[in-house]
Amino acid sequence: MKKYNFNAGPSILPRVVIENTAKQILDFNGSGLSLMEISHRAKDFQPVVDEAVALIKELLDIPEGYSVIFLGGGASLQFMQIPANFLIHKAGYVNSGTWAKKAQKEARHFGEVVEVASSAPDNYVYYPEIKDVPSDLDYLHITSNNTIFGTELREDPDVPVPLIADMSSDIMSRPVDVSKYTAIYAGAQKNMAMAGVTCIILKNDMLGKAPRELPTMMDYRTHVDKGSMFNTPPVVPIYSLLETMRWVKAQGGVKEMDHRAHERARIVYDEIDRNKLFCGTVKEDSRSLMNLCFVMSEEYKDLEKPFLDFATERGMVGIKGHRSVGGFRASCYNAQPLEGVNALVQCMKDFEAQH
Repeated sequence: MKKYNFNAGPSILPRVVIENTAKQILDFNGSGLSLMEISHRAKDFQPVVDEAVALIKELLDIPEGYSVIFLGGGASLQFMQIPANFLIHKAGYVNSGTWAKKAQKEARHFGEVVEVASSAPDNYVYYPEIKDVPSDLDYLHITSNNTIFGTELREDPDVPVPLIADMSSDIMSRPVDVSKYTAIYAGAQKNMAMAGVTCIILKNDMLGKAPRELPTMMDYRTHVDKGSMFNTPPVVPIYSLLETMRWVKAQGGVKEMDHRAHERARIVYDEIDRNKLFCGTVKEDSRSLMNLCFVMSEEYKDLEKPFLDFATERGMVGIKGHRSVGGFRASCYNAQPLEGVNALVQCMKDFEAQH
């Protein structure tokens, strides 16, 4: 039976990325050694990092004056590393979901934090409006897509202070005006690579201003200066990232990814809105194109487990909603084919016909 991967992360990757990475794991560039066992200092590996950085800059049209680095620790480490490097007096955070709230919590270790906007009182059923941003903030932090609650800000806001974004779950799915940002960070395990590497985009002239002595590993300048090679980087995840960036470019770049994201989401949301058994969980103008959340309609709550079992039998993997929301979540990242969303929709239709 064919499987359709809707996992929220680690998530679906293009098949060619998996196959090419697997080949290099067996024999890296004909060296007779596995990608898993080569030195990160090997002359054959530096070109991998260089090409990956160049492709990210090309695909996102990153202007001069920015660096791209690769670190471990996931986005959760960046919740702390961002304020360590950028918080001087006061930072602002938009509380749009679970991960945004966690980032805000970590920032409080380094200085004053104000919540500029929040949808928490309404259980995050919409993306909060960003307005009246205080002009005395060192930066404003946003989480552009919220994987758990299924809301997304699919634009780059204009604010009067430096802007920093956690784009872990929607980077590379749309064009981004990087010039509006001081920093963008993303755990790569959704749209960029296998799990194990984090991509950080940094505006160089904003580094080194924090009024604290940073541990060497925590200072972004360390990793910019050493080209992500200060310590052993996650070699295999970086290679898989390179293969994914090659795939994105070959498919037509982030504009094409944006087009596909809208098409996939339209198909699924149209069925959610049509099918009497299901209903969406967030306001329509905040609906994520990456994480499509829905529940059983109130009068059919008792069918939640039967539908999950039905969908699983049809090959749907990872559609169970997060425990904070319940119901179902279809994560549709860049590598999700139309075949997958069409199979899910047919599954919903067939279940409706039975009930």
